[in-house]
Amino acid sequence: MFYFKVHRHPSETVIAICDEELLGETLRSGKIVFNISEAFYKGNLVDEAFILDNLGQFTILNVVGNRAVELAVSAGAVSEGNILMIGDVKHAQAVRM
Repeated sequence: MFYFKVHRHPSETVIAICDEELLGETLRSGKIVFNISEAFYKGNLVDEAFILDNLGQFTILNVVGNRAVELAVSAGAVSEGNILMIGDVKHAQAVRM
């Protein structure tokens, strides 16, 4: 399962997705400190099918977690070259113009 949250702004739709078990965690790698905050990521708890059905609505996509990032890659929303490793956890962002 994954957390899926939509943040709507006048000209942007930001989708935040994270692996369920990562919510509230802080990832660290060198100087990188990445907080997987409930305020940003905690939306609906959903399955893969829901994400695949709703992924196309973003203008900005923020995905964290190995399973969530791989799902975004398989859906064509994120390319392999845009994945950042924070420790052993994948993170990716995408912008659609």
